[in-house]
Amino acid sequence: MELSLQDAQSTMTISETTFCHPFNEALVHQVVVAYASGARQGTSAQKSRAEVSGSSRKPWRQKGTGRARAGSIRSPIWRSGGVTFAAKPQKYNQKVNKKMYRGALKSIFSELIRQNRLIVFTNFAIEYPKTKLLLQKLQNLGCSRNILIITHTTDKNLFLSARNLYKVDIKTVKNINPVSLIVSDKIIITVDAMKQISEMLE
Repeated sequence: MELSLQDAQSTMTISETTFCHPFNEALVHQVVVAYASGARQGTSAQKSRAEVSGSSRKPWRQKGTGRARAGSIRSPIWRSGGVTFAAKPQKYNQKVNKKMYRGALKSIFSELIRQNRLIVFTNFAIEYPKTKLLLQKLQNLGCSRNILIITHTTDKNLFLSARNLYKVDIKTVKNINPVSLIVSDKIIITVDAMKQISEMLE
């Protein structure tokens, strides 16, 4: 399969087994949900009656006072007492096999190509870090926001230029994830990055 290059009068050959994959909606959904779940902090916590501060002494004797019996000032029914079923920090990670993850990425990239959302460049770079230069380059492509730029190595000039642009993200091949690929309207990628992804998914 041939992909046309945006900045050259030529094409690049890509593997049909990798980038002509049928879209598996159920698999992509499962991987995206697993990724989003893994990103949750899970730090919500409360203190039980064993953890709140306070004496363990019985407030008053069991009988004879006329008051309701009480065994601890840390009881959940008392003001400033512990929580009955206290929430604890937990992990929301879901297991995703490597084969499933690669399959989901194949489906996503294949669908991006079918929808013409993938723009391939021989080299996507700017001379020096200036937001105006990058913005002008994106506007010339008809892209203004919700853009993902994938490079094979970290480009400092590109990163600094995109830092102040709304919904323009720069990632290397090692940092891409299913969510960022799906939510982006257009994805700009270099030939070298495309080759790295092809090797990674084969």
